[in-house]
Amino acid sequence: MTQLNGHVHIVGIGGAGMSGIARVLLTRDVKVSGSDAKDSRRLQALQPLGADAYVGHSGERMVAHGVPSVVVVSTAIPATNPEVVRAHELGIPVLDRATALAELVADYTTISVAGTHGKTTTTSMVTVILQTAGKNPSFVIGSEINESGSNAHQGTSDLFVVEADESDGTFLVLPTKAAIVTNVEPDHLNYWENYQAIEDAFVEFVVQASVRDGFAVVCGDDSGARVVVERSRALGARVVTYGQGAINDAIVTLHDSVTAGAVFDIVVDGKTIGPIALKVPGAHNALNATAAALVCRELGCSDEQLVAGLEAFSGTHRRFEFRGEVNGVRVFDDYAHHPTEIEAVLHAARRVAGEGRVIAAFQAHHFYRTALFSKEFGQALGLADFVVVLEVFAPGETPIPGANGATMAGNVPLPADHVVFEPSWSAVPEHLAHAARPGDIIMTLGAGDIGMMCPTILDLLTSES
Repeated sequence: MTQLNGHVHIVGIGGAGMSGIARVLLTRDVKVSGSDAKDSRRLQALQPLGADAYVGHSGERMVAHGVPSVVVVSTAIPATNPEVVRAHELGIPVLDRATALAELVADYTTISVAGTHGKTTTTSMVTVILQTAGKNPSFVIGSEINESGSNAHQGTSDLFVVEADESDGTFLVLPTKAAIVTNVEPDHLNYWENYQAIEDAFVEFVVQASVRDGFAVVCGDDSGARVVVERSRALGARVVTYGQGAINDAIVTLHDSVTAGAVFDIVVDGKTIGPIALKVPGAHNALNATAAALVCRELGCSDEQLVAGLEAFSGTHRRFEFRGEVNGVRVFDDYAHHPTEIEAVLHAARRVAGEGRVIAAFQAHHFYRTALFSKEFGQALGLADFVVVLEVFAPGETPIPGANGATMAGNVPLPADHVVFEPSWSAVPEHLAHAARPGDIIMTLGAGDIGMMCPTILDLLTSES
């Protein structure tokens, strides 16, 4: 029996995942309150829906309108948080995000999308296909889908689509029946002991789906995911692989196109699905779309519904998100925060730019990730024509020697006058606007707050015209 009833208080309610949980609970007529360290559009959006959502953490404020029956805590919240401390003092059950999400989806056929990269986009694609097919799934996603403007929804069918995060082991707690693994690479080594532990966890994730009489869809082009496939199949798991390689069960063929979006076919079970013309660019998105299509096909969607759903998908917040155009310079924002993601996004940006140049600004997230991948970040950023590297976004973390923006900028293989290390966040927009000329695109990249500078960039482009 779920504990998520009565009055649920959420600490960190403004976060992407936590706000989604709050939205679904509110739809289920659960009383929801919650706090966050700072104001945000997600926190503000919950208030009209009936949530008592406020800024600042206070044990007294938490109980001001009634003692909660359960407190749900974001991964980022320490045990010393005054609301967590107060909950323990009052004997209120405290659930972590993974446990709460597992309880939320317990009575549904759960479709969980996991992987080091591409989770948000792929989860959104699955959701839009199912919506287009009239199945009205519930969903909780780490960002807002453009079509609905929301990151969560309580649907009317027995399907629940979830972005299944491996960063804190959430994906192993969910009662997954249909699993997607987009790729498997080293990341979140502040939680996992080493890469082997990550690989083992993905194997467990895939096998768990088959134990529930389900299945998994895994990218066979990715070397890490391929090992997971082999190990999982040896344990009896039912796995469908996809990719451009002939070894896969479903083969993706990319086509040349005059449009910015990816165009491709999928060949599976001797049948061709497509051509599929996405609105979003990049080979990586063709692969994400294929994963989504294969899962929805297994769930009963027709090939026509797969194509219609994918072609209707227009993207999500902070995933190659178009923020505006001034005098022929287009500005995009993306959440990319791992070298592989930056490489994929900049390849896509190059196609979108056409004859123009790609001007990129990157803000690394976490000292441990910067220390681990500083050289790889530099190489990936070298795919742009002009790069501004910010200081690392790592609030509250202990610095690691050498894990900084200056070192990373030195690893970018571009001429010295094409790379800028700028420690002042507020000075970055001027570098970008000054470097741009008509036909260029500007990309802001990172998991921190770098996307917030896009309006300033557009204002500066206007003033420089």
